[in-house]
Amino acid sequence: MTVVDVLPGVGRRLLAGSTDGRLDTHLARYARPPRLDGVQLVGLLRDAGLTGRGGAGFPTWRKVEAVLGASGVPVVVGNGSEGEPASGKDRALMAYQPHLVLDGLQIVAGAVGARQAYLYVAAASAVGVRAALGDRRGAGLDPVPVSVVVAPERFVAGEESAVVNAVAGRAAVPSDKRVRVTEAGVGGAPTLVQNVETLAHLALIARFGPHWFREAGTAEEPGTFLATVGGAVGVPGVVEAGYGVRLGDLVDAAGGPAERLQAVLVGGYHGGWVPALPELAVSRAGLAPYGASPGAGIVVALPVGVCGLVETARIAGYLAGEVAGQCGPCVNGLPRLATTLTDLAHRRGRAGLGREVDAVREVERLSLLVSGRGACRHPDGSVRMIRSAMRTFDADVAAHLAGRCVAEEAR
Repeated sequence: MTVVDVLPGVGRRLLAGSTDGRLDTHLARYARPPRLDGVQLVGLLRDAGLTGRGGAGFPTWRKVEAVLGASGVPVVVGNGSEGEPASGKDRALMAYQPHLVLDGLQIVAGAVGARQAYLYVAAASAVGVRAALGDRRGAGLDPVPVSVVVAPERFVAGEESAVVNAVAGRAAVPSDKRVRVTEAGVGGAPTLVQNVETLAHLALIARFGPHWFREAGTAEEPGTFLATVGGAVGVPGVVEAGYGVRLGDLVDAAGGPAERLQAVLVGGYHGGWVPALPELAVSRAGLAPYGASPGAGIVVALPVGVCGLVETARIAGYLAGEVAGQCGPCVNGLPRLATTLTDLAHRRGRAGLGREVDAVREVERLSLLVSGRGACRHPDGSVRMIRSAMRTFDADVAAHLAGRCVAEEAR
């Protein structure tokens, strides 16, 4: 995945120049990681306003505090599985700045009193991460031992409880949420799971402080984030930007539009479609009117000649095939929803539905049945993306019901 230069005015942070995985280059730039206790770390993270960069955006200090308050010796896991097909920022970060991620893992492990840490990564990252860990052992940098666990290439394998299951040697599928992993996770121990980008930010906050971190982003959403910008852009790749950045600036940083754009998928396959408005602020506040959020920083540009309904049906079909198979909404609801959306996208009726207009009602009916009833958030995220498509591509829906396709006519 290409790493694109940071946007003007942001300053160099996570993408402050590749260390090529070299420990000596990393130490010359950042020095050895500081040691913090739990109270110090929670205070720094609270003041900085760091939120998780894996998609949910939960305040990092709250998860650390929950583990500190739990009974037992904690376990810490860095999550770099990145099962989202449209994302490449975690793999790019671990190739570009692996020691920054590992510093963050050690800082938080030491602060919570963990005796074991894990790095859960895609197979493509495992070799480089193991080499970096070997260099660090020789330098005495990692007092808490770190084991590398390779994540399966599945969309749901990066969900927090699925990560815990995989690290424990079980299938990488989500578990019942009645007991939080911060209370009982790996081996029954309180477990802190943090995205690798979150850990890299944490390593910088520990060195440079909360005020420095807040110099980028907005008051409500401070700091920078890594965006994977793809689709119809000139140079798809990873961009670092502050929250609140203009959507048009993100697209321009990735080479600009390759074609005229009609919409952008923000937040990935569990995100939302938004109009291709250059001035749109990429932040939770800016995207809220469209039912979207930055999520894990995924931006996919859709050109006018590609049907948004067809693309959404393709994604819905993928998501229906990535279910854990543990509950009705995933086993039955998502496949039926994907099939109905596909029928609408390809302008065909289906036995039992009657006129094509019923497909629209069926999409909404199934969305209501699926939402809020799954064993994990996979059904909810899938429905959120589909509903955003029905809103953003409402003109396409009307055209399809009339036997036409707006995208085909625009080619």
